[in-house]
Amino acid sequence: MLSQSLKPFTVVLIVPTGIGASIGGYAGDALPVARAMAEVCDRLITHPNVLNGAQLYWNLDNAYYVEGYGLDQFAAGSWGLQPVTQNKVGLLLDRAIEPELRLRQLQAADATRATLGLNVTDYVITDAPLEVELRTAFSGASWGTIGNTASLLRGAEKLITQAGADAIAIVARFPDEMDSMAFNNYRQGSGVDPIAGAEAVISHLIVRQFKIPAAHAPALRPLPVDPNVSPKAAAEELGYTFLPCILVGLARAPQFVTKYEVSPHLIWSEEVDALIIPHSACGGSAALSFSNSQTTIITVEENSTSLKVTPEALGMKTIRVNSYLEALGVLVARRAGINLNALSSSISSLHHLS
Repeated sequence: MLSQSLKPFTVVLIVPTGIGASIGGYAGDALPVARAMAEVCDRLITHPNVLNGAQLYWNLDNAYYVEGYGLDQFAAGSWGLQPVTQNKVGLLLDRAIEPELRLRQLQAADATRATLGLNVTDYVITDAPLEVELRTAFSGASWGTIGNTASLLRGAEKLITQAGADAIAIVARFPDEMDSMAFNNYRQGSGVDPIAGAEAVISHLIVRQFKIPAAHAPALRPLPVDPNVSPKAAAEELGYTFLPCILVGLARAPQFVTKYEVSPHLIWSEEVDALIIPHSACGGSAALSFSNSQTTIITVEENSTSLKVTPEALGMKTIRVNSYLEALGVLVARRAGINLNALSSSISSLHHLS
């Protein structure tokens, strides 16, 4: 049991979106990593890409579901996190979603209300189609654009002002005509999620504008049956909607605090003991912010990505490990106050300082 005199051991787990991470680049396949890490820390701060698994999810009492833009602001020390018991989640639907597909989203939302007891508001349909377009960067990472950002923001504002929403779940109609080779590669467990980058753009816009939790689920036609689908991508084959995990995550997502205040009820970046990220994806805003702090950064080599931004290239001091299993061991030693060198087969003698 944690002594009252010690601060909670706090870990941030990041697997950037849309970069083809071999672990965390698919449909909730980083959830096992998050579950294991939640067992060795008091507070696990992570983001939707790690915890979302379409219709699959796992409640972790000590995990905090923080959207990527908000996580960047948190890491920079600009925003704090206010844990909550329950958010009132507003549901925003893209006008481009066909009536039958829209009904599937609404039934999923009703199911979470009736079966899980979530507090979901009445929904809003955007006043114009959002016009999502998908792109691929030179690095191979996915991204996208939103044609009607103003419509997205107006819809979110209506949910906040008229329905009293504390968090926003967005469902946008995504193109069915995607790069067939890239999409098939993703379904078979290799390559980049072609829609993840555009999803991040949508949630970033909401969080930046309104400073409340937000997350996105795509609306797509049901996929044709494919016997070769990888287990890593199989969660997205289960039904007509990816909304349930979003609503579950947002239901208890911490609120953002934009004015610094010392309080036992708030979490600030200075309290983060360790950050775990893929070894080749160290160039993100959150990682760079933590690299200028006392936070221990652990990079996982096994989790390959389409990027080549290593800590060595950035002059970043990190602990490099091969796997998440090894990262868990580092966390356990770090929490116990054990020098990592003492766990190796040999240890050098002390040197005299002249």
